[in-house]
Amino acid sequence: MIEKTYSQLMGEQSAILTLKIDTDEPVELRDFVGAFTSLANEFERYVDATYSDVKTDPKMYVREVRSGCIEADLFTGLMAVAAATITHMDQILILEDFVKRWGQRFTFLLKGEVPAGELEGAKELKDWADAAQSIATDPLAGHRLEVAHFEDGKRQVKASFQFKASEARTALQNIEDRKKLLNKPETETHQRVLMTFTRSDVSDVNVGKRTGELVKIEEISDQPMPLVYGSEIAEEQIKHEIRDAHDNVYHKGFIVDVSVKIANGGRPAAYAVTNLHQIIDIGD
Repeated sequence: MIEKTYSQLMGEQSAILTLKIDTDEPVELRDFVGAFTSLANEFERYVDATYSDVKTDPKMYVREVRSGCIEADLFTGLMAVAAATITHMDQILILEDFVKRWGQRFTFLLKGEVPAGELEGAKELKDWADAAQSIATDPLAGHRLEVAHFEDGKRQVKASFQFKASEARTALQNIEDRKKLLNKPETETHQRVLMTFTRSDVSDVNVGKRTGELVKIEEISDQPMPLVYGSEIAEEQIKHEIRDAHDNVYHKGFIVDVSVKIANGGRPAAYAVTNLHQIIDIGD
């Protein structure tokens, strides 16, 4: 299949997206590329999430590079699925809505106020970081996204959104904070479950810190997990069984309440014992 030229694509489009990066200092090549690829990625996500009967094959062309400004056009490659058709007006409305949504999502990140269900994917956040990084280190830089409609040979801007370097830096910090928040383990609580040791340690450790011990709670997972003591009383009682009792700790079962720390993917990452109810003999 022969790729179409820029002029051919321009002749087929009723509207295009244009990204303009105004700079006072040179842009690192990686940041320059990231600004454009992140936009194409976000447009694909937008179409997939919004239009079940439309597909897209975005292509970016750097149209102009001059002192203090880089401009690139994004040809969306919008294609209707099945018997549907996309009119020129449809193209304009789709791109206009995308620019408005793009600006809204950047504003969420700028303010650090992201609604539930928005901007939760690692790749998605990376793309937004790439968009901001392109101008973040240039004190006078600016980033502008616009959709323009061509009518009678005249270019009419239908919607636009822009941000400056200081806002890019704020957004980058908020993106990092959001990554940490999304990666923060959640917890589940289980009561009166049977815990056994697969590795013990006589050393003391502060409450809430991981010990060198591994325990298994088969009701939750068949894999040994790091142990955390969630209370001093539970730690004293269990450590007594490890250090001072005459029988083997590996022959004992501990009926405990635990708070389970959940890692990404929903898997248990550690058990925090908050209460010890009973110790039973489980034999060899």
